[in-house]
Parts: sequence; structure tokens; C-alpha cells
Amino acid sequence: MIIDGGSCANVSSDTFVKKLKLNCIKHPMPYKLQWFNECGEVKVTKQVAFVFTIGKYSDEVMCDVLPMHASHLLLGRPWKFDQKVIHDEFRNRFAIVKDGKTITLVPLSPKQVYDDQIKLKRECED
Repeated sequence: MIIDGGSCANVSSDTFVKKLKLNCIKHPMPYKLQWFNECGEVKVTKQVAFVFTIGKYSDEVMCDVLPMHASHLLLGRPWKFDQKVIHDEFRNRFAIVKDGKTITLVPLSPKQVYDDQIKLKRECED
């Protein structure tokens, strides 16, 4: 998962949607993205809603569905706005108040990222 305050959309990878057999709906206002991947322009025509959990934090999010290789889930400004997320840019942490409790999301360590990449590579080779 990537939290990107510069992104104007919440995005889920089409691979993620297919693997979890999630039901998509037609996007109410289809649009095109040029920058999203190396394939050039991509038309956004589908959305998916799902629940995700990170530690003690659980949320439901509506995402546009796109071919994406960097991550399976990109949470952008819409999610940050809806959840009133506070980003501590110095420590790169995100604070969210849920049910009266503050939950802090912290990034993975470089070793955790590397281990995840190795695991994903092995899964692709199988």
C-alpha cells in the first residue's frame, strides 16, 4: 500500500481485484490517466469498494481500478480528506482518529520492503 497525498484518486490494481475476486462497478465518470504506468494513456472505467485492515486500523475505501505494478493499493487525497488524516512529514507517519482513538500508520523499514519484493518475485515465478 502507498499513501500519496499528491494523487487525486484512490487506486486499486486490477491484479489485486482479480486475485480477491472483488466485484467492480462501472465508474460514474470515466476519465483517462497519462502518467500512471509505462503503457501510456489508461482509461479508468471501473471502481471497487473493499475493506482493508492494517494492524488495529480498519477502513472501507472506494478505488478506481487500474493496471498498477508499484502497489496493490494507492490511497490518495480523497482518502486522506475523508478520514481527516494528519501527515507528519518529518517522521513520515500518518495519524487517523477512528472511534475516538488515534491510530498511527508508519512505513515499512527498507528490510521489510526488500523481503516483500523477494516474496512477490518468488510468487510470480511459481
